[in-house]
Amino acid sequence: MIRKLWWAVLAIGAFGVIAPFALSLPDKVSGGEAMMSAFEPIMDEENVQVTADYYNDVFVPLGDVAPAMSQDNIDKFNAYLAGFGALGADGARIVPTIAGALNMSEEDAGAYMATEFPAMTQMMAGLPQMEEDFTNLLGLMGANVEIFEQVPAGLDHYEPLVTTMQEQQENYDKAASMPDFRAFTWVFLIPGIALVLLSVVALVGMRKDAARAL
Repeated sequence: MIRKLWWAVLAIGAFGVIAPFALSLPDKVSGGEAMMSAFEPIMDEENVQVTADYYNDVFVPLGDVAPAMSQDNIDKFNAYLAGFGALGADGARIVPTIAGALNMSEEDAGAYMATEFPAMTQMMAGLPQMEEDFTNLLGLMGANVEIFEQVPAGLDHYEPLVTTMQEQQENYDKAASMPDFRAFTWVFLIPGIALVLLSVVALVGMRKDAARAL
């Protein structure tokens, strides 16, 4: 009966020695330790809060802006831009027309316009620059239509990530405070080796005792 018990102890010890390698435990715990180390700065409490603030205070509001960057709106604004060119052409005729109507030189007509209609005169003078700036803006918008179209889906995709980071930050700290994961292999090996040695010594001793009794 005792011999059977020691054989059972030997089997348990052998399992403790073999199991870690059969389960690839050294490689897995090494990977787990590397992952925990890599995520440490990301899961830092302050960094998690910064990530959440960026998401909630910057990217979520950007989702409300994204629809304005549609191709339909760009086409609409391009139509307005075409109107700038027509307005500029009409504007160039204002001073000569006034000069002819009032029988004055174009220089005097220009001075008259600047005095009587300063805001309109300033706007007409700035039309070429306005047209250039608007063209550049629409070009930038047009080049990024597909990106802005993905903003709502991107927000939906990253929301669970940000939420999980916030909810699991304390749990991560608890897991990170544990001993080196690589020590877990030895938790199996040391007791396993001890049980194997102990059971082998006991079984060999029992065999010698039995041989002496013969």
